[in-house]
This record gives sequence, C-alpha cells and structure tokens, in this order.
Amino acid sequence: MYSSFPADAPVVREPLHAPVAHLVRAGVVEGVHYGSVVVLGADGKVEFQLGDIEAAFYPRSAVKPLQAVAMVRAGLPLDGALLSLAAASHSGEERHLAGTRRILELAGLAEEDLRNVPDMPYDPAVRDAWVREGRTPSRLAQNCSGKHAAMLWTAKLNGWSVQDYLDPKHPLQQAIAEIVEDLTGQRIARVTADGCGAPLFSISLHGLARALSRITSAAPGTPEAKVADAMRAHAEMASGAGRDVAALMRAVPGLLAKDGFEGVQAAALPDGRAIAVKIADGANRARVPVAAAALARAGVDPGLLTEFTGEPLLGGGEPVGCVRAVRALDPVPFTACA
Repeated sequence: MYSSFPADAPVVREPLHAPVAHLVRAGVVEGVHYGSVVVLGADGKVEFQLGDIEAAFYPRSAVKPLQAVAMVRAGLPLDGALLSLAAASHSGEERHLAGTRRILELAGLAEEDLRNVPDMPYDPAVRDAWVREGRTPSRLAQNCSGKHAAMLWTAKLNGWSVQDYLDPKHPLQQAIAEIVEDLTGQRIARVTADGCGAPLFSISLHGLARALSRITSAAPGTPEAKVADAMRAHAEMASGAGRDVAALMRAVPGLLAKDGFEGVQAAALPDGRAIAVKIADGANRARVPVAAAALARAGVDPGLLTEFTGEPLLGGGEPVGCVRAVRALDPVPFTACA
C-alpha cells in the first residue's frame, strides 16, 4: 500500500486543455488537436505538463493495469500471457478468444457468465473476416472479455457472487476502487459504466501517470510487478498484432504502455518515469505522436520512437504533411513536415 490517506478527489470541471498536436500540410497548420500531457520523473515529481492534468477525467481502458493489480492482490492466480489478457483491450484474434476461454475454464465458468456487451472484434481485419464468415457479435470477441473473465474468477475465488460482479457496490468492484485510489494517490471523483459495462472511475491525468509509475517501479514479485512483467512480455496479448501500443512496448526496453478510448495513453519505465496523455477530441492520430513526444521528454531515446512520430497527411496519394506534437511539447521535432 502506498498511502492510507489518498488526496482529495480531482475537481469535476471542464478541462482546461491546450493545443498538443498540429496537422501541418505543406508548412501550414491546417488543424489543431487539444489535450493535456504530464511527464513524471523517476522521483514522481512533475517534470513537464501541458493543459489540465488535475481535472477529473475518465481514463477508459488505460485503467486496466490498475484493475489487474487489484485482482492479483485479491488472489487471482494468473501470470504470463493470461494475466496480460486480464489487462487487455484486445483485438479479437483467436489467441485472445482462446485465452479468455481458458480463464473461464480455470474458473469453472462459461461464456454465458460474462456480462460484458457482445461485440465484433476490435481489429478491422479480424472484424472483416468475421463478417465474411457470417459470425455475429459475441462477448468473447469484445475487447474487454479477458478482463471480465478475470473479474469473474476473482469473485468466485473470494466467495463473492458472480451474477452481479459489475455492480459498483459488489465486493470485487469495491476492492478495485480501493486499489485505484491507492495507486493513483487520490480519491475517485465519479463512478460510471465503461463501454464494456464495468465500473469506470474518474481520476486525474496526473493520478493515472502516478499509478503507472508505481506499477512499473514496484519490487519484483509484487502484484504490480507481476502485471507489468506480464504485459511487457506479452504485449500482443494485451492488445493485438499491428497495434501501436504493442509496437511501442517492443521498441522501448522495459516500457509498460496502455491505451484507452477517447485518446488516452499512459506509459511508464522501470525506474518510475511516466507519461499520460489525453486528447480532447479522442483522436488516435494525435494520441500516438503526442505520447511519443512525451516519452522523449521523459528521457527515452528519440531514435527508438521514430515510427510513432505521426501519420502522414496525403495529397493526391503522396505525403504533403503530418500530425506532430506542438513545439511546447517537442521543441525539436523528430519528424519534419512538408
């Protein structure tokens, strides 16, 4: 435990976001993405901030490593690829479905016990294949199914009811909320439902970065270290083939990274350096280069980040510009726009 007395909950307000990324076409700024960025040093202190890092926001799936830590603390006996899957926003590949079935099998439960929403696979190519094969939405294919299977097993191991495991008042969700407050160092501002139906906790961007820092810098053998090790060793199980978050973990030694819907990205290194990003309009095309610039600010070698510096803008099928982090974040851009 990090603190018996978490700080007050972040204030619920309209975030004071700032420009974090520019769409540059032939030297002209064509568009602007707003958002917020925080970079923490190894000592946990804020080394850089842009926008509003203290307002309450929803971290979406970037909170999954915290939920996985809470489940391991509550006795979940997973490790390796299956623990990575428990913290995943997976692509719906066959390995993800097989892994979720395995967690349910180990728990003595079935797909029918899942309470996440049925969906098609997240990955477009996998989803297209499902459509061609005439397959329909399923709870297994939905990107949070590994987390839900792990939640079910954690509830069963503790003698808690499984039918209502998504109720915010359920002992499982209360235990998760306690660990979220422990790792972020702050009280939860609001509780709602995420897209998959699980309780979603409103924290600050600063708190999210602090939580990832504590997870990656935890002592070996702790629940935090087990989750970090599993996700780093099985990055594709926590996401999918071709996903930028998996590629980022492969590119930067020791990095733990987790994305979330609506333009959220968090990442941390083993020494505790951490970043968190929120893109106000939820755009992935801004999330990736802004996160890369933040990691460079945190001391990651820019040479390891070149493939994450922003997708090109096309004109007549040819590159004529790019999406890049603003100068305030990245004063010497490592991608030059036309």
